[in-house]
Parts: sequence; structure tokens; C-alpha cells
Amino acid sequence: MFFAAIFSVISVSFLLTDGCAQRSMDKFQRALNFVKEQTNIGCGLIALLTAGGEKIFSTNLFKCPCSQLNFAYGMIFLIVPALALLVMGYLLNQKTWKLMTGLCLQKSKLCQCKKLLARIIVFYQITATAAVAPFSWIAVALLDGSYFECAMTGINVTLFQKHLCGDGDTMDKCRQELHTFPCGGSSLSKVTDSVLANIRAESQIIGWVLIASIVLCNLALMCFARCHSPVSFHHLNFWQMYRKQESNLLESYSAQHAKELADRNVKSFFQQQPPDNMVTPPSKAWQNISSFYRFRPNEHFYSPMHEYVEHPDPRASIRSHGPCLDNPLVLGFVDQGVTGM
Repeated sequence: MFFAAIFSVISVSFLLTDGCAQRSMDKFQRALNFVKEQTNIGCGLIALLTAGGEKIFSTNLFKCPCSQLNFAYGMIFLIVPALALLVMGYLLNQKTWKLMTGLCLQKSKLCQCKKLLARIIVFYQITATAAVAPFSWIAVALLDGSYFECAMTGINVTLFQKHLCGDGDTMDKCRQELHTFPCGGSSLSKVTDSVLANIRAESQIIGWVLIASIVLCNLALMCFARCHSPVSFHHLNFWQMYRKQESNLLESYSAQHAKELADRNVKSFFQQQPPDNMVTPPSKAWQNISSFYRFRPNEHFYSPMHEYVEHPDPRASIRSHGPCLDNPLVLGFVDQGVTGM
């Protein structure tokens, strides 16, 4: 995970200063695993790293041209990094690839409105996770005001320029020199300070409104999901613990089995002997455990793998390989898996 890698570089530099490298690395690894397992802490870490990245950009890379390019230059620094972070969020989310893998071979299912709507809901859940970093970038950039200030002084709209410059005697000169205000190159020093102060105030107001809107929407969705939870509080906590353990064990067992299978095949090749018998799950089994979870009130399965091992016959159990429209929102973590490609 890209953000975890940045976090590791920063943390290791502090942990290794006490001269106990091995012990510090063990502590760091435990801390990193804890952060990766906690969704809220992970999102907070992403937001913090994004805010730090924005500060570096605005301080060291951003230089307003103070020309007719002000608007394009400011908006590019405000929007393009946010779009890049959004795309990165999609790429690093395992649920994205769970949704996309084999999608083009399921054209008949995509034509069904219910299946299509269910996939749209899953895509919305992926987007909600991926949007943490871009919204953090935009919010911090608006609170800083540098990008917004540069962009607004480059808008060549008479009505907006009148809003900034007012109706005084210096209005015409203010409009002509507006694009030079961020660099302090205007002869209207008092007007420049007033205009820039207003732009920064508007930028910060928009930033705080954006933050408040995100927090309130997130709170509303969490309350809605919890209110419609089909299981109790402690049962839900147990379910989340089970899902984390299953995901970690699946990754560990897969790596070990792949190593043993590769070792068997390489030895068989070099020794020119028939390979030993080794059981590997068939393609249909992998497909079943890779399907989206489907909640059924009368069957208490905690994941597609749990359902498969209880009923290995797919004709009797796994009835849908796509997302289900009836799944409670509070159980969205079941299909989340480990972040990564």
C-alpha cells in the first residue's frame, strides 16, 4: 500500500534512533499491522499524509504565474492531484478488482437491472473509500487558500471582477491588474491586500463547509447502516474479527501453498521424476470464494469461504457470483478484503 509505505519510511527514521534496530522494527511492524486493520485509523492516516503532501506542494512547487494563466494554473493544482489520488484509491482497493475481474464475461447478468444496480452500489462503496484522500487534498488546499487565490485572480468575468474590486474609483485599474495581485506586483497595495484577504476568506469558508458536509454525510450513513443492522453490536464485532483473521490466514496459506507447489514442480523438473501428489483447490472453488457475499437471514455464514466449506457443491449453495442488492450496508466490510492489487 502506497500510503503505508510512506508511513513506514517516516516511522522507521524515528524508531531506529535509539540504537535498537531489531526491537524497534518489531514495534513498528506491530503498529503498522494495527493501523492496517483499523479502517478509521487508516482513513485518518491517509488524510494526514495527504494534508502533508499538499503543504509540501504549496510551499515548494506552487508558484502562481500572475498572468492570464492564473485560473488554469490554480485549478490544475487544486483538482488534478485530487483526481490522481482518486484513481490511486481505486487501484489500491481490492474490492475494485473483485468487482472488475471477469465482469466482461458476465454480460447476461449486467443486463439485469437488479444485478446492475447492486454493482453500482458496490462501486459507490469503493468510491466512498477512495475519496478520502482527494477530499482531504481539496479541503486542506482550500483552507490554505493559495491555489484558490491564484485561480480566482485569473477569472476574466466582469461580474466576478466587480465582486472582487468593488465600485470605487480604482475599480478599472484593479480589474486590469487583478492577475498580478498574488505576486504583489500591483501599485494598488491597499486594494491588493483587501482583495486577497476576501478571496482567502471565501476559500476557507468553502473548505470548512466541505469538511462539515463530509463529516455530516459520513455520520448520517454510519447511523443509517447501524440502525438497519440485522445483527447485534457484539455479533458485528465478532464478524469483523473473523473476517480479518480469515483474510490474513488466506493470504498466509496461499503464500505457503504456492511456495510448496513451486518447490515440488522445480524439484520434479530437475530430478526428472513424477511429482508428488498435492491437492490444490480447483478453479470453481476459487471462483466461489471470490464471489461477493450474500446475506441470508436464515443461514449464518460469515463469508463466501465459510459458505463454500459448509456446502462445497456450488449448485446447492453459491447462487450468485455478483453483489446482492439486499445486503445490509453495515456488512460492507465482508467484501473489502486486504487493500492492494
